[in-house]
Amino acid sequence: MSIPRSACRIDPAHLAGFGVTLVFHALIIAILITYAPTRDALEAIAPLMVQLIELKMPVPPVAKSVPEVDRLPKPLPVKKVQPRPEPETPFVATQAPDANLPAVVMPLEPRPLPPVEARVAPPTAPVPTPIVPPSLNADYLDNPAPAYPPLARRMGEEGRVLLRVHVEASGLPSKVDIRTSSGSERLDHAALEAVKRWKFVPAKQGDKTVPAYVVVPISFNLKG
Repeated sequence: MSIPRSACRIDPAHLAGFGVTLVFHALIIAILITYAPTRDALEAIAPLMVQLIELKMPVPPVAKSVPEVDRLPKPLPVKKVQPRPEPETPFVATQAPDANLPAVVMPLEPRPLPPVEARVAPPTAPVPTPIVPPSLNADYLDNPAPAYPPLARRMGEEGRVLLRVHVEASGLPSKVDIRTSSGSERLDHAALEAVKRWKFVPAKQGDKTVPAYVVVPISFNLKG
């Protein structure tokens, strides 16, 4: 069966109308898509795609098995201690009292108390009587002053000598020492020789004369 060529030809008017219709529908679709309520409705209808992401966690290293160590100290061996045997109580045979015999009560004699020693205070040591030192200022002694050495006078030597004198109970000096020098050997010697010939009032302790020491000052002065 052959189709006539006139049937296969497309009418330009129909093609133009089809194109207009297609453009019109495209404009309507574009308007609907740009319209906000229509766009929201389309987004709500659109299916939600969810993709699960597999998170890879690092696998911790497997700890090596360590043999368990017994940290507790080993118990010491317990020694068995045998209990000491208790001493046996000796058996003493006693005679039961006779019920027919009357009971005799012996009076107890009072024991004498030990004598109470009287507390006596220890004797106090007597207070020694103070000693009055020797003196050389008595008028009756008449002790001469030491002579000024001529050479010391010419050289203008002056000074003060302190002599330590041991005076006996009789009042006479038994020992004379220089305690402080005057600075001049001549003055010290003159004072020492003079005091050796002096007399003193002896020291006293109560009513008794006793030996004692005394310090005697001797001054040498050219202006005196």
